[in-house]
Amino acid sequence: MLLLDLVHTSQRVAETSARRAKLGLLADLLRRAAPDESETVIAFLSGSPRQKRMGVGYATLQAARPARPADTATLQLAEVDVAFERLARASGKGSAQARQRLLHDLFVRSTTEEQDFLFRLLIGELRQGALEGLMSDAVAQATGLGGPAVRRATMMAGDLGPVAKAALSAGAAGLAQFDVELFRPMQPMLAQSADDVAEALERLGEAGIEYKVDGARIQVHKRDRDVRVFSRLLNDVTAAVPEVVDTVRGLAVREAILDGEAIALGPEGEGSFQPFQVTMRRFGRRLDVHRLKAELPLSSFFFDVLFAGERGSLLDQPYARRVEVLSEIVPAAHLVPRLVTARVDEAEAFLAQALHAGHEGVMVKMLTAGYDAGARGAAWLKVKPAHTLDLVVLAAEWGHGRRRGWLSNLHLGARDAEAGGFVMLGKTFKGMTDEMLTWQTEKLKELATSNDGHVVQVRPALVVEIAFNDLQESPHYAGGLALRFARVKRYRTDKTPDQADTMAEVRALAQRQRGKKPIS
Repeated sequence: MLLLDLVHTSQRVAETSARRAKLGLLADLLRRAAPDESETVIAFLSGSPRQKRMGVGYATLQAARPARPADTATLQLAEVDVAFERLARASGKGSAQARQRLLHDLFVRSTTEEQDFLFRLLIGELRQGALEGLMSDAVAQATGLGGPAVRRATMMAGDLGPVAKAALSAGAAGLAQFDVELFRPMQPMLAQSADDVAEALERLGEAGIEYKVDGARIQVHKRDRDVRVFSRLLNDVTAAVPEVVDTVRGLAVREAILDGEAIALGPEGEGSFQPFQVTMRRFGRRLDVHRLKAELPLSSFFFDVLFAGERGSLLDQPYARRVEVLSEIVPAAHLVPRLVTARVDEAEAFLAQALHAGHEGVMVKMLTAGYDAGARGAAWLKVKPAHTLDLVVLAAEWGHGRRRGWLSNLHLGARDAEAGGFVMLGKTFKGMTDEMLTWQTEKLKELATSNDGHVVQVRPALVVEIAFNDLQESPHYAGGLALRFARVKRYRTDKTPDQADTMAEVRALAQRQRGKKPIS
């Protein structure tokens, strides 16, 4: 398949507002692609190459772009994927020059339309409305398979690309290979929000209520003494967390997959915990694990079990049953504190207990619900005393006075799940320590796409958790809503932009706050 065929489909999808029409365009392209090209098609149209890190910035792309584009489209999609593989593998001395040469060779063979597409793809600015949820439905339509079957296989695989390849080449039999499998991480189940425990119990009835531990989400796989730990983003972080490995290795079960949190202990030891940002130091790229283990010892707490020995997969078992199994194989010291109740007063007392212990709130879970991997369903509700949203940094302004030299005032956007891209909700310069200002300035400079001396526009790659008092109607922003008294709580380096909160979720929160019809 020519790259230009994909580019034209991308353009038509971006120009189309109707979801059904978008699906038709995407499904048609997938049918025309060879099975071996499907993973690349999925990745490019979702706005992110298969090769996640290629070390390519805006300046490198500008320098590599030739003055004259190709007159005729000859570049094959597979050739672009190979070039990206070489970019990703370039390392060491001279790698920057090697990347620039590879990009130049690619751009020389690209037409103007192809160059524009590749440039925007590589800086994360491909806003065409073909996010993964839409692509999943397009795979289902292209193959004639049910949407739920494709989505379930994707959650088991952790990635739509290989699922699309299997579905397009082998149909239902191809999807059947994606099931719970030890040492192949699956996407974690996620939660919606409730304003308080009373609302959560009204929606779910009698429910399990757990401390919402403010740590790093982990998924741990065990077979005999072989233990591997995966992050929220499904990265293998086993080497960084030897305490978790030791804990799970000692469990009296031969095989298991556990869902939980790792959190750094506070200076007082057991019972005191470090903030999320401190815990995340244990998951950095370059680690002195021995030193960090002494300085920031980790404790692990588990709240779900997805697979257990002879019982096999527990995904379709109700939450109440999974917790029973969990309590049989994990000692109480490593279980998240939990209460089952339908009474609001008991739930409120439990929330107060969680907050007093230094946690950020509670999770309220439907007793009869299965584990819906990767979904943000209504069976799990999170309750926190302060409103927070996970938003994406779209730009930042240079500070003044004491903050001169730092990028300070952040422009914040929610994800537009239907049209693609992000919708701005406001700005904030509050809640930032000097350490955070230093870190975010360096990070945002790496992500910069333009700088007029006042505002630095950046590639939408950083997710930040924002606390705020209220949402108000605003004519200044395209979404019609703005944050009131927004302040930075923490950066969510464990999340990618496609995991940020959506405008639909923001509007639902505004509706609950005002008790009226959704704001459109």
